[in-house]
Formats: sequence, structure tokens, C-alpha cells
Amino acid sequence: MTHHKHILARRYWIFDLDGTLTLPVHDFAVIRAMLGMAETDPDILGFLASLPTAEAAAKHSRLIEIEYELAARTAAAPGAERLLEQLLRRGSRIGILTRNTREIALHTLGMIGLKDFFAPEAVLGRDEAAPKPHPEGIEILLDAWGSRPDEAVMVGDYLFDLQVGRAAGTATIHVDRTGAFRWPELADVAVANLEELAEDMTS
Repeated sequence: MTHHKHILARRYWIFDLDGTLTLPVHDFAVIRAMLGMAETDPDILGFLASLPTAEAAAKHSRLIEIEYELAARTAAAPGAERLLEQLLRRGSRIGILTRNTREIALHTLGMIGLKDFFAPEAVLGRDEAAPKPHPEGIEILLDAWGSRPDEAVMVGDYLFDLQVGRAAGTATIHVDRTGAFRWPELADVAVANLEELAEDMTS
């Protein structure tokens, strides 16, 4: 519990967006099929990067269309607003690291009512940094904040989010609504939802 509280007391917080701050609406198997990917390949951005230039550009355009469609269908995750308010009230710095684009991320934040919590420059997408699980995005945010990995937390719902936190040296928090918590070796804290996390911070 002492270790748990020490992590929650950290000042610098980086969030995944889709499925973490938002309700999950991405069916990645369907998206991969729409892009002509093999079912066994989980990395959409890696697949697009492997394609010839013209084909990659066309599929990137289709991916962006899909992402905007999904943004229109989602909502803020339960507890997201409460947690962000708590963090800002105590003087924390918060950012987002997403494999989406910054433009779509900002659009999504506006759609779900969370845009005012984040400075635009603290929202990094796949064009601002190498995609997760590469740690470049976390390193950019921490450098801008003048902070260190041992002062920071990475919060996400998927393997790449936990891997990027480990790679950058931050603490990791796994949010998993199913309660399966498939990667316990990569998570310092595991919660079912952000409401639970917000509650833990006040207890």
C-alpha cells in the first residue's frame, strides 16, 4: 500500500486516450480488416510503415477517416473528469500520449468535454513522437516539464501503454474494465476504472 500511495502521489501524469480517458469504442480487429491487415498483427502503425509510399498514404487516409468516425461515438470514461480535476487541483502536470494524431486527439477531447484540462502542446500523437511503445513521447513530455521518469506515471488500458512506461522508466497504471489485467508484470497499479483510481487518491 505504501508503494501504491507513493505512485499516486507523483506529480507528472501521462495518459493514453482511447479506451483510457474515453469509453472503448475501437474494435481493432475490424479496423485491421478494413486496412487489409493480417489478424495476427496487432500493430496498425507498424503495418502502415511497412507499405510502399502510395499505398501507405491511402491507408493512412482511411485510418484517419475511421478514427474521426470513432471519435464521434465515444464519451468520457467514468471518473475521468474527477481524476483530472484532482490532479490539477494538487498542482500536477498532465499530458496525453496517443498512437492517434494530435488533431484527432484534440477533437476527441473536445467531443467528450475534457479538452480544457490539457495544454495542446502536452498532447502528443504519432506525428510528434515515435509511436508507443517507443519511449520518445514520454521523454519529450518529461523534458518539457523539467521532470524525471521516477516522478511520473503512465496510465493506459493496453499493452503498448504499459510497455512505453517501462521503457521510459515511469511508474505504470493499468486500467482494465474487464478485470483480466493480462500484463501484471508491467503494471505497478491495476484498477478497473478511473473512478476507482480517483477514489484511491482521496482515501
